[in-house]
Amino acid sequence: MSNLEQIQQLREMTGSGIMDCKQALKENNFDMDKALDYLREKGKAKAAKKASREAAEGIIYSYIHPGSRIGVLIELNCETDFVARTDDFKNLAKEIAMQVAATEPGWLSRDEVSEDAISREKEIIKKQLAEQGKPAEMIDKITEGKMNRFYSENCLLEMAYIRDDKKKVKDIISEAIGKIGENIQLARFIRFEIGK
Repeated sequence: MSNLEQIQQLREMTGSGIMDCKQALKENNFDMDKALDYLREKGKAKAAKKASREAAEGIIYSYIHPGSRIGVLIELNCETDFVARTDDFKNLAKEIAMQVAATEPGWLSRDEVSEDAISREKEIIKKQLAEQGKPAEMIDKITEGKMNRFYSENCLLEMAYIRDDKKKVKDIISEAIGKIGENIQLARFIRFEIGK
């Protein structure tokens, strides 16, 4: 594959500009995987700069899972109504809604988990560890690791993305910020399931 083909392929995969793709490949000895990681990191940097900007526009996106037994509503915000109408933004909303339908998260982020829920989970973990005979001095450290796993299984932004488990949901939002060029915030979601 020629350098030009690599640049084009990287551009299609990331939505980054030609010069950014060329630079990423050059800095990573034309290794596609490393260049892709480089651009993702750069996208995160762009996302961090844009995070302070107000995201007061956006859409309410609805998704009904085939079979009509599960439905999801999400509020996805951006800075301008122009971006809210783009296919890229709507596709991001759809991906997030499908994630909610498939994974049934309890909370948006770890900040939303109540102190009661955290205390209850820690108590269960510590009791299990004590029953397994784990040394008392190790229980707190192990509990901390298990709580991180709890958040990654129950908080939407920290969950592994269903289409690529190497990414978290917050990573696909960061990538979209880098590609679209505006701050994007997932404000809230609700999931409905027949009988629940």
